[in-house]
Amino acid sequence: MIELKKVEKIVRSGSEQLTILRSLDLLIPNGQFVSVVGPSGSGKSTLLGLIAGLDAPTSGEIRIDGQNITTMGEDELAQLRGSKIGFVFQSFHLIPSLTAAENILIPMEISGANDTRDRANRLLEDVELTARAHHYPSQLSGGERQRVAIARAFANNPSILLADEPTGNLDAHNGHHVFELMVQLNRKQGATLILVTHDHELAARADRRVSLQDGRVVSDTHAESIEPSHLADEVTEAQRS
Repeated sequence: MIELKKVEKIVRSGSEQLTILRSLDLLIPNGQFVSVVGPSGSGKSTLLGLIAGLDAPTSGEIRIDGQNITTMGEDELAQLRGSKIGFVFQSFHLIPSLTAAENILIPMEISGANDTRDRANRLLEDVELTARAHHYPSQLSGGERQRVAIARAFANNPSILLADEPTGNLDAHNGHHVFELMVQLNRKQGATLILVTHDHELAARADRRVSLQDGRVVSDTHAESIEPSHLADEVTEAQRS
């Protein structure tokens, strides 16, 4: 379970202070697929960074499976990320000098896992890239690179997958293919999935949709309550903001 209590994030911009998140409370049960939407600057990516322990809140508390990560040191946070959290970025973040298979092997080798080659091969098969295992990122298309990044994110069987605009740099066809593969792997492994996206069609596929604006949660809707008319209203409102 992921729990945020009164989380605030304030940064300095020149001589002024900028509030990114404002006293945010959020509870995400294990295994839930949550999409996070909102206009640019609403705090979506900051929220993911805080949950991943890549940044620290200015105030408030973040707990993952009961552990207060806001009091952890860098070594503890690194261990937590290695064992429980997978991250998929918009810009792939693959190591260019390593092949697709080697990029997937990295987190497993760092964690000291066994049978890493077999697991990497299974993940490559899951994302339909077995034939591209020995290709370098420069030899792969954008969609293929993102599929490698997804396989890498699942390498250590994380209980939490955080995806920050994973389809943002892809065309519509590749974007939807990558999304479907990510959701299939999420369901297969039972991980909690938190997806930040500007694509409201993809967001509507989640179990739950959280909308942010000006660092606050302005709506928190479960799938059975999401209707197309409400979705259109949210898109229009975000465009006006």
